[in-house]
Amino acid sequence: MSANTPSDTRSHSRRDQLLETATELFYRNGCHTTGIDKVLAEAGVAKMTLYKHFKSKDNLVLAACERFHEKVRDEFEEAVNEEGLSARQRLEAIFDFMDNWSRREEFWGCPSINLAVQYPEHDHPIHQAAKEHKEFRVQYVQKLAQEAGLANPEELARELTLLIEGVTVMVQVTGDHSMVHSARKAARALIAQAAGEV
Repeated sequence: MSANTPSDTRSHSRRDQLLETATELFYRNGCHTTGIDKVLAEAGVAKMTLYKHFKSKDNLVLAACERFHEKVRDEFEEAVNEEGLSARQRLEAIFDFMDNWSRREEFWGCPSINLAVQYPEHDHPIHQAAKEHKEFRVQYVQKLAQEAGLANPEELARELTLLIEGVTVMVQVTGDHSMVHSARKAARALIAQAAGEV
């Protein structure tokens, strides 16, 4: 495999800068209210760079969506898979992650929910990307429930995911972080029930 030329490296760097800037702006301000000129100005790249790497604004939004999902997924898994935790403890650690994430200054809600609202047509590629992220979350929680030996892991995963999604929206809209405490309490009750303890 040949090494990248300086031109290739610069091009890749400009693409990354454009994508990183777009990801931040689309998440913070919304996709439809963030114009391409704003993204280009903030990224410090020419319009030619956009169309060299992305065919349209929707393609840029889709790439930004994937980048943000990867970032959140990696942070989520790193926090939940902390060394020494049992599978059951990892299920409860999800709500510790939610608490920490929702307290960040740059927290503007769930990117998947935000995207699904902005692109409501179910067959739109961006809406589909948001859907896939949510489906991944359910599957991941179900895997933890199975590893913990809990009853009805599929149903439990759906119930816990509803708590996760609900508390994300409530904290985003109300700013009330005590909602996470309530969600964690409800999650523990569901987990205890699935473990046959109540």
